[in-house]
Amino acid sequence: MSWLLLTIASAFLLGFYDYFKKLALRDNAVLPVLFGSVAAGAAVWLPFVVWSAVAPDSLPSAFLHVTGISAHSHLLLFVKAALVGASWLCGYYGIKSLPLSIASPIRATGPLWTITFAVLLFHESPTPKQWAGVAIILSAFFAFTFVGRREGIHFHRNRAVFFMLGATLLGAASSLYDKFLLQGAHLTPGQVQAWFTIYTSIILVPPLALWSRMHDRHPFHWHWAIPVIGFTLLGADILYFTAIAQPEALISLISPVRRTSVIVSFLLGIFLFREKHLRAKALCVAGIIGGVILLS
Repeated sequence: MSWLLLTIASAFLLGFYDYFKKLALRDNAVLPVLFGSVAAGAAVWLPFVVWSAVAPDSLPSAFLHVTGISAHSHLLLFVKAALVGASWLCGYYGIKSLPLSIASPIRATGPLWTITFAVLLFHESPTPKQWAGVAIILSAFFAFTFVGRREGIHFHRNRAVFFMLGATLLGAASSLYDKFLLQGAHLTPGQVQAWFTIYTSIILVPPLALWSRMHDRHPFHWHWAIPVIGFTLLGADILYFTAIAQPEALISLISPVRRTSVIVSFLLGIFLFREKHLRAKALCVAGIIGGVILLS
C-alpha cells in the first residue's frame, strides 16, 4: 500500500482516538487516563519483546521483531518517548476542557510547523499542486479560531488552548524526529512503536505517583474507553510508521494528511457530543477535504 493511503487510514483511526480520549476524560482525572491508555499499548508489545529476544525465528512477521538494537538506539527511542509523553500530557489536559470539534483542529495545525522544518531540514520539495493543497488545509484549520469565538473560547487567554498549542509544537517536533528514526537511524516501524510505547509508560510513572499523593486531585473512575485509546493509537501508529519508512514518503505531506483525522473528530463531536455551530465548522472541514484531494 502506498504511503499516502497508509496515512489516510491512520488519520481515520486517529479521529476515533480523539473521540475515545474525550469520552474517557469526561469528569475524570487526566494522568491515570493517560497512563492507562499508554500502558494498554505497552501491554500489547511486551509479549513480542520477550518473543523477539527468546525465539525471533518463530515470529509470525518480521514487523514484530523489535529486539537486537543498540544502546544508542534505545537512547534515541527514550528521547522520542519523552517528546510524545510531554505532548500527550498537554493534549489530554487541553482536550478535557475544550469541545472536541475545537480541540482537534487546534492540534491539527501541527503541519504548519512540520512542513516548515521538513523543507528547511530535509530539503523536501512538494509540487505546486501539493503546496496548494497544504495551504488550503492550513487555512481551514485556522478558520476554526474564529468559530471558537462563537462558543466563548478566546484563544489568546484560554489555558486549555495553550495546552493544545504546546501539544501541537511537541507533536510537530516528534513527527520530524520520526523521519530521522525510521530513515536516518534505520530503525523499523515495529521497533519504534514498541519501545517508545514502553518507555512512555515508564516516564509517566513519576507524574502518576505525584498525582496520587495530591489531596485535591480530581477523582478517577475506570472507563472502558481507556484501554481502547491505546489500542486505537497502536493501529494508527502502525500505519503511520509504515508510511514514513517508505523511502519516497514526504513528511511534509504525511503530517497534514494525517491531521485530516479532524474530519472524523468533528463528526463524532457534533453528532455524539451535540456540539454547536455545525454549518461553520462543516465549511472548515470541507476545506480540509479539498486540500487532501489536491495532495493525492
